[in-house]
Amino acid sequence: MTRNHDLRPARLSPRDVLRVGAVGLRARRARVVLSALGIAIGIATMVAVVGLSESSRADLMSRLDRLGTNLLTAEAAEDARGGGTIKLPKNAVAMVERIGPVRHATDTAEVDARIRRSDVVPEERTAGVTAQAARTDLLSTLGGRVARGTWLTRAGERLPTAVLGTVAADRLGITRPGETIMMNDTRVAVVGILEPVELVPTLDRVVMVGFPAATRYFGFDGRPTTIFERSSDASVEDVRAVLARTVSPGNETGVRVSRPSDALAARAAADKGLTTLMLGLGAVALLVGGVGVANTMVISVLERRQEIGLRRSLGATRNAIRLQFLTESLLLSALGGVVGALLGAAATYSFARVQGWTAVVPPWSLAGGLAATLLIGVVAGLYPAIRAARLHPTVALNAT
Repeated sequence: MTRNHDLRPARLSPRDVLRVGAVGLRARRARVVLSALGIAIGIATMVAVVGLSESSRADLMSRLDRLGTNLLTAEAAEDARGGGTIKLPKNAVAMVERIGPVRHATDTAEVDARIRRSDVVPEERTAGVTAQAARTDLLSTLGGRVARGTWLTRAGERLPTAVLGTVAADRLGITRPGETIMMNDTRVAVVGILEPVELVPTLDRVVMVGFPAATRYFGFDGRPTTIFERSSDASVEDVRAVLARTVSPGNETGVRVSRPSDALAARAAADKGLTTLMLGLGAVALLVGGVGVANTMVISVLERRQEIGLRRSLGATRNAIRLQFLTESLLLSALGGVVGALLGAAATYSFARVQGWTAVVPPWSLAGGLAATLLIGVVAGLYPAIRAARLHPTVALNAT
């Protein structure tokens, strides 16, 4: 007596599914590479944009930490009551230093002097730079650095010597300390050239001399134009509230108080907005890549109808056919995603190294990019997989 057994379709193991899906890709390598390239470009763009943005922002934040966010400036502004720009008192720095939380204060002042490269240059042809008087403690207060030469010294601030900002040196054609320039009719020796001053970039276009030298040689009246003050981080806003009326009692509206680090923070915010725009462009590239994958899979179904019919006639179920083509789509998208993530990370590290930044590639950007490729693989392969599964074995075998 024979026993009847229920016939059940065989099920493919995950390993078999991957192997069958990979076979379909290996058979059409050129098409697979071109389709995966679209995905790779989209993912590489997104990873690189995020990485470069984060690297730039990290570098900017590290510079802010180094320079400090506790620097305030008080500048002479237009008098609200009329009469032009107000005059700050000569003892303004001493007045500011009386504010409790203030750790240090210094100042600069505009000097009326025409700057020329040499005495053979006509007086009306200035170099487009201005002159300012500065204290010996200015550089340490601003966190600036000397690129070549030295800063003003106690002895040098009384002599006709000057330190140039980086832009001023370039415009005057000064490449090293020891050269001379003309300030009005006075020959002045250049003792130093500064690196760019990040917190106060206006100093890059300035020729700086000492306060005593400015008074002796250029008729300077000793009144400062800008006060620089550093206090503890916790008390910055409290000092900011009283700084104007301390510098100019009775006419605080004529003093403009600002925090230079706010400009760098605003730049970081602008970078974030640009990053959002570039991510949108990356998403468009990724969408185009997804359309390419879908197109490849649809054509693959049309070309492989006889293969589908043969597998169906040998017992493959519709689910098996559907799973095969969906796996091919996922593998194709994953290939593009992995290549794109690697390219994006490589581009980030290369560009960051050229710029002197610390390269930052957020793990979430890599994980998000790969997740996006898998999602696109499912969406792009779903319709071709369903279409392949619906083919009748007889119709598929008779296809030419």
